[in-house]
Amino acid sequence: MLRNNRSQEPLLSLRSAVVFLIGLQAAAAAGLLTYTSGNSLATAALAGGAAFGATVAFARSAIG
Repeated sequence: MLRNNRSQEPLLSLRSAVVFLIGLQAAAAAGLLTYTSGNSLATAALAGGAAFGATVAFARSAIG
């Protein structure tokens, strides 16, 4: 019985990694700007999460 050696395969494709990286950068920027404008940390985290979701959805359709 021969098993496939999956240890050499990447965890994410290059496209997925780029989409997530763009989303992470947008989330960090939105969260930081929200927090520095005087809002609470929880509000900044929610803004960052929303920015991440929206950016990933947009980048997924834009990067083809």
